[in-house]
Amino acid sequence: MSMRLLSAVLLLLLFSCHQPSPGGPDVQSYFDYGDSGVQSAGIRMIPITTPVGSFKVWTKRIGNNPTIKVLLLHGGPASGHEYMECFESFFPKQGFEFYEYDQLGASYSDQPEDSSLWTIDHYVDEVEQVRTALHLDKDNFYLLGHSWGGILAIEYALKHQDHLKGLIISNMMASCPDYGKYSEVLAKGIDPAALDSIRTIERNHDYSNPAYMRLLLPNFYQQHFCRLSVWPDPVLRSNKHVNGTIYTMMQGPSELGISGRLEKWDRKADLPRITVPTLTIGGRYDTMDPEHMKWMSTQVKQGSYLYCPNGSHLSMWDDQQTYMNGVIDWIKKVSAAKN
Repeated sequence: MSMRLLSAVLLLLLFSCHQPSPGGPDVQSYFDYGDSGVQSAGIRMIPITTPVGSFKVWTKRIGNNPTIKVLLLHGGPASGHEYMECFESFFPKQGFEFYEYDQLGASYSDQPEDSSLWTIDHYVDEVEQVRTALHLDKDNFYLLGHSWGGILAIEYALKHQDHLKGLIISNMMASCPDYGKYSEVLAKGIDPAALDSIRTIERNHDYSNPAYMRLLLPNFYQQHFCRLSVWPDPVLRSNKHVNGTIYTMMQGPSELGISGRLEKWDRKADLPRITVPTLTIGGRYDTMDPEHMKWMSTQVKQGSYLYCPNGSHLSMWDDQQTYMNGVIDWIKKVSAAKN
């Protein structure tokens, strides 16, 4: 390669490295968080005040974009952020600023043992404290909640939508009683002998029995939770770190139905109160009824629906291109719309 050609290539590479990605800032600006002192890879422990004391929750910032800031709410409850790390492969390419976040009781956040904390009201207040600390506002704040995080996103919007630019409810129905009914529909697809053993264990509250998950994994989780033949490392790490005490208290012992504190949660009648642009997401093989989630998009004032034909509950993994392209396109559309 001639020196002239080599110089031209180097200049082109240098120039391209500082060009804006679609909808976002140039690379140098994207990773400039304005931090001083020791750099911490965007990780910040945010103090949270509760009626039973003060605690800290873990957040990680990726990117810098004053017009698009996405806060990710993980499922569980108390599963942790890890399985949502897949967004790291997509959002930076678009120049989106986004935050991974472990809710109180999960993974890298404080894990107090006072059971009075594990309520919807607490978590809504916690998200609002996190939003305030991160300086997110109605001109840039997108809230993406998956599964239990979808419940939390709905509840947050009903109380604080004046702070939101857009809302994404991923793989979550607006009614836990309806979710419970749909789980019975899915249960009919399980081998009868296996289902009988699963129900026997549940009747006996023998959830620590190794046979319980050994039966659920091939008969339910690999069909409706994540359909990839090999589950990705972030999913495995997230499952490993689930706070079982909180999960069982609020959700029940498994994804096959619901029996915890969330059992009677139902916000179907309140969906018309949500007036900000809202995207609901459902997968064909989901633990949640995709038709219900499509219906949800017709009940909010500015609703859209994203269907993942190959997706399960973790559609961001097993129908990844459909999911990510749909979410990205929707965020760009909302961001570009004039108020």
